[in-house]
Amino acid sequence: MKVVREEGGAPPYAPQNCVATPSAGGVPPRNAPPGSIKCLPTRGVFSALKSHFNGSQTKLKLKIFDAAHRPLNAPPLTLSILCIVFLSCFVVSFMIGKFPVKPAELAHALFNRLFNGAQDWSAQVDAVIFNIRLPRVVAAAMIGAGLSAAGVCYQSLFINPLVSPDILGSSAGAGFGAALAIMTGAPYLLISVSAFSFGLSAVIAAVLIASTARSNPTLALVLAGIMLGSLFSSATAFLKLIADQTNVLPAITYWLMGSLAGIRTTDLSLAAPPVMLGLLILFFCRVPLNLMTMGEDEARSMGINTRLIRVAVIAGATIISAACVSISGMIGWVGLVIPHFARMIAGPDNRVLLPASMLLGASYLLVVDNVARTISTSEIPIGILTSFIGAPFFVYLILRTRTP
Repeated sequence: MKVVREEGGAPPYAPQNCVATPSAGGVPPRNAPPGSIKCLPTRGVFSALKSHFNGSQTKLKLKIFDAAHRPLNAPPLTLSILCIVFLSCFVVSFMIGKFPVKPAELAHALFNRLFNGAQDWSAQVDAVIFNIRLPRVVAAAMIGAGLSAAGVCYQSLFINPLVSPDILGSSAGAGFGAALAIMTGAPYLLISVSAFSFGLSAVIAAVLIASTARSNPTLALVLAGIMLGSLFSSATAFLKLIADQTNVLPAITYWLMGSLAGIRTTDLSLAAPPVMLGLLILFFCRVPLNLMTMGEDEARSMGINTRLIRVAVIAGATIISAACVSISGMIGWVGLVIPHFARMIAGPDNRVLLPASMLLGASYLLVVDNVARTISTSEIPIGILTSFIGAPFFVYLILRTRTP
C-alpha cells in the first residue's frame, strides 16, 4: 500500500485504516518518514487515535464517545445492586423513628393495605406508617433521585464536574418565593406554589439574559444564573431583615434550612407530576448528552440538535429542582456529590449513569433523613446534614481536579 505525501509536509491522502506512529510527545511528527505510516485494522484506528491524546479531559470524552455507541444488551449488575440497596433503605426507613415499627407489623400493614385486607392493626401504627412516614419516605426518595438526576445532566451539559442543579438560580428563586409567601401570611399550599413559580422564573430570566449576550452562550447562561441567584439571595436576606422576629423570621429560617418533617400527601400530589415530567425529559436526552460531552461542534457533526437538547435538559432539570425545593426547602449538595459517587460506580455513560445516580441519590437522602430524625431528641434539618457531608467532599474535588 503506497501513501502519496508532499515534500516537507503530512500525507495529503492516506487510506482509511492508516495512521501515523506518534512521537514521544504523543503527537505524530509532521515530517514523518514513510515507514511510520502503519496500516491498522479498523478497530485499531480508534485505539491508536486515543494514544495521541494525553489530557485527562480528552480521555474522558473518548470514553463517553465509546459509551454512546456501545450497545446495552442487558441491565448492568451495578443497577441491580443499587436497586437492592434502594429497596432496603426504603423499607428500613418505615421502621426507624421515635416510634419504632416491627418488620412483621410493617409487612402485615402494607400487604393488607395493598390488597384491601382487614385492618387489624392498631390506629397508632396505621397513623405512623401511612400518615407520617409514607409521605416522608416517598418524598425523600423522590427528591434525592430528582436532584441527583438534575446534577448528572447539568454536569454533562456544561462539561464541568463542579456544577449543581442550583447553578442557574432555581434554588435561590424558590427560597425567595417561599420567604415572600411566608411574609404575606399565605397558607401552606401557596408557599409551595410560590416557591415553585419563582424557581422557574429565575431560570427563565437567566435563559433570556443569556440569549441576548454576544459572547459564549454557555458561559453567559452560567454567569446569568449566578447573578440571579445572588440577587434572589440578597432579596431573601432583606425579607428576613424586615420580618417579624417572633413568628415570621423563625419560619423563614427553618424553611430555608430544608426539612422533610412537614411533608404531607398534598405535597406529594403537587410535586410528583413535575418531577416525573422532568425525569422523563432527562431520560430522553441521555444518549445526546453522551455526545455533547465531547463538545457541541462534534455533537452537531454527528447530527445532534444541540440547541434543542440544551433547552430540554435545562427545562427538565429546572422543573425537577423547583418542584423538589418547593416542598422540602433548600437541600444542597445532593446534586453535586451524588453524581460523582455514581460516576465512580457506574462509569461515564449517561444511559447507565442517570438511573444509577437516581437510585444512589434516593438511597442517600433516605439514610440522611433517618439520621436527621433519630440522632437527637429534636429533629435536625436535613439541609444541615447534607451540607456537612457535601462541603468536605467539595474540597476533595478541588484538590483532586487537575488541569490537563
